[in-house]
Amino acid sequence: MKLVITNMPNLKAAEQMAQQLIEAHLAACINILAPCTSIYHWAGKIENIQEFPMLIKTTEARYQEVQRMIREQHPYELPEIICVAVDNGLPEYLNWVENETK
Repeated sequence: MKLVITNMPNLKAAEQMAQQLIEAHLAACINILAPCTSIYHWAGKIENIQEFPMLIKTTEARYQEVQRMIREQHPYELPEIICVAVDNGLPEYLNWVENETK
């Protein structure tokens, strides 16, 4: 299983992205978290913005498609896309993720 993390600029964009990923069976479950403050350098200045983190549960087989969809649909020029391998978890849950993304 893979856990993909990205941030969206608003709740509507996060919900739209989640809906598209789930409908395409690229993810089994997506958590849209409470807004957070992100502070970073971009284009020569310090940005201080509110974003909505997303936790996307998918599989190794579907990761590249998830990444492609995020890049195509994301409003940022350079979206954060971090993929973390999930080495262990409740077997029934991991099987569910596998089945939902086929």
